[in-house]
Amino acid sequence: MLEVRRLSKSFGGVKAVEDVSFTVRPGSVHSVIGPNGAGKTTLFNLISGVYTATRGEVLLDGRDVCGLGPDQLARLGMSRTFQNLQVCMNMTACENVLLGAHLRTRSSLIGGLLGRTRGDDRALRDEALALMQRVGVGAYADAHATQLSFGVLKRLEIARALAGRPRLLLLDEPAAGLNDTETHEITELVRGIAASGITVVLVEHDMKMVMNISDHILVLDYGRKLAEGTAAEVRRNPQVIAAYLGAPAEEAAAHAEAAVGASA
Repeated sequence: MLEVRRLSKSFGGVKAVEDVSFTVRPGSVHSVIGPNGAGKTTLFNLISGVYTATRGEVLLDGRDVCGLGPDQLARLGMSRTFQNLQVCMNMTACENVLLGAHLRTRSSLIGGLLGRTRGDDRALRDEALALMQRVGVGAYADAHATQLSFGVLKRLEIARALAGRPRLLLLDEPAAGLNDTETHEITELVRGIAASGITVVLVEHDMKMVMNISDHILVLDYGRKLAEGTAAEVRRNPQVIAAYLGAPAEEAAAHAEAAVGASA
């Protein structure tokens, strides 16, 4: 579904992403991991049209979509959430979800939010309420966003992204700032989204979540691809261990061998 070819982005003399290539299979959960500053969010911003690439290609269903804006990509079936919450705090929870469906509304957005809706927009509200139930925040439909906890707002962003009826969903650190129980719930939610046929690309620091949920993992370090493979392959990779632990290559290799022996 998604193919990235030699993607690069420089900010002045800083190469935030350099020569990164990978593919994402339809219906999979594809995680992107790496130490802080590895270029993960920059990569997401390139794929989702927030940034324009310095070089390279992003193909969606075989079509080069580099240069398209987020609204155009949304029409092609791509939605995303953000590392830092992008919730409209002056709206209710349901209104925030409806924003994700605005490309499918016939009446004006402002008119719709003020209640001047047509039948199809009322149907969208019903759909938004169903999505809120799906992500576990249905009880807060009419609550003002300022009244909601951080964990609820995280789920609300996912519901808003789903309101665009995406085929490809980019989740930027959906478990960041959540406790263990909330992280487990988000893990199950993402697993359910993928099971419904939506392809998920995930940036996440919680390694337990990543290892439990991912079909394939891409590892970035200093903006470049360090490794990729299944969870088991990545977990045992000496280069990955060295990048995360700051260990010498020899020590990391020994750690990887120990991991292989422990799982045998």
